[in-house]
Amino acid sequence: MKSGSIHAGASLRPRDPVTGEALPERAQPGYYPGFSIMSQKAYWDRATREVVEARLKPASPLRFFSDDEAKLWTAVFDHILPQTDRIPERRIPLIPALDERLQENRTVGYRFEDMPHDRDVYKTIGIQAINAEARALYRRDFLGLAFVEQEGVLRAIHDGDARAGEALWKQMSIHRFWQLLTGDAIEAYYAHPWAWDEIGFGGPAYPRAYMRLERGEPEPWEAEERRYAWEGPVASLSDETNDASHHHTEAEQHGHRPGKRQP
Repeated sequence: MKSGSIHAGASLRPRDPVTGEALPERAQPGYYPGFSIMSQKAYWDRATREVVEARLKPASPLRFFSDDEAKLWTAVFDHILPQTDRIPERRIPLIPALDERLQENRTVGYRFEDMPHDRDVYKTIGIQAINAEARALYRRDFLGLAFVEQEGVLRAIHDGDARAGEALWKQMSIHRFWQLLTGDAIEAYYAHPWAWDEIGFGGPAYPRAYMRLERGEPEPWEAEERRYAWEGPVASLSDETNDASHHHTEAEQHGHRPGKRQP
C-alpha cells in the first residue's frame, strides 16, 4: 500500500478485538457519540466564539511548504496521529496549522542548543533525515514506501536507532526532533473543535466556568463517556509494544546520538 492511500482500505482502520474486522469510519470517533462542542457556542464570549469558529473554516493556501514538502509531512503526521477512523471529510487538517506557524516564525520562545531553528528542521534537515533512513532501510525515499515501511522508518527515529543520516543527526538531536514532530501534530489536532467532540471536552471555561471540579463528573452540557474496545490496524505497527527500557531519559537524550545497530 503506497503513501497517499491513507483513505483507502480497512487494513488501516482500528479493529474489533473480538471479530478482527475493521471498525467503520465515523464522522465523530471517540467515546462521546453525539456530543458537539459548537452546540455550546452561545455561552462563550464573542472573541472566544470567533476564534473557535475560525478553526472550522477551510484552510488557507500553504505559504511555507512546497507541494512536495507538504506531501511528505502530511504522510508523516498521518502516522504520528492517524485519522483512519474518521470519514475523509471530517479529518482534521494538521499541516495548514504548522505551515502558518512556520510562515509567521512562531516558536515556543526558546530553542535547545542541540536543535536547529524549527524552520530549518521542517524545510530541509528533517526531510533529509527521514529520506536518508528510508533509503537505508528500504532503498527508496519515504513517499515511495508502503505504509508499514514508512512506520518502520519513523519507529527507528522514535527509538533513536537510525541507521543513516549520521551527519544530519550531528546537526540536531534525534529525540528532540521526534518531540518536535509529535508536539506539532498534537497541538494542531487538539486545537480543533472536532477533536474536542472526540474527547468530550466541554469547551472554554470563560465566561460560564465549570461547576463539577471533583470526581471527574461531567458538566450538565457534557456527554457521558461510552467506551468501546478496539485494536490497532492490520497494516500498522502502532499496536506493537516493545520493551522501552532502552529509551533514554531527558538528561541522556541531550547528548545522545544514534549509533549503529548491532546485527
